[in-house]
Amino acid sequence: MNRTILLASSSPYRKQLLERLSLPFACASPDIDESPEPNEPAEALAIRLAAQKAQALAEKHPGTLIIGSDQVATLPDGRLLNKPGSHEQAVTQLTRSSGQCVRFLTGLAVLDTETGDLKTHCEPFTVHFRNLSPEEITGYLLKEKPYDCAGSFKMEGLGITLFSRLEGRDPNSLIGLPLIALTDILHGFGINPLLES
Repeated sequence: MNRTILLASSSPYRKQLLERLSLPFACASPDIDESPEPNEPAEALAIRLAAQKAQALAEKHPGTLIIGSDQVATLPDGRLLNKPGSHEQAVTQLTRSSGQCVRFLTGLAVLDTETGDLKTHCEPFTVHFRNLSPEEITGYLLKEKPYDCAGSFKMEGLGITLFSRLEGRDPNSLIGLPLIALTDILHGFGINPLLES
């Protein structure tokens, strides 16, 4: 492989996921406004933000494949769940999610800065939350402190105990990077993780 790969993210979770493909890559943090547009559907928002993250770094990184990803979580009533940022907000989010099906939409974009070719994808994943008591919610948050995670949990950790069922093709998308879809897109750019030395 003679292509440079850049992950447009400062997320340690996405970095750990991409490392699983055993491809050399660098990371850079894109600076974009992540606010939703008025009445923007969740799937469109996830794809737009993923693409904007990749495009934000294009000028500084010519000849590079840039991977952008962004995640949007929605309650059954359509309300978005963001990164809580505080304990109080996380309590509110998990209380709303208790007993509910929460849909996670992970937008993925791969931009070839050499040709301008941009491939995008949105990976859906549904999480069925158990009925959680206030004590369980507080106990979980104090143990794992997932205040930088959309939906207020870390599925790769103790967060798995919050759920009764998971539905989707790729559980990695729930952590922030859909590796199955990414592998498909990379194949289209001539990169096969199984054949790279």
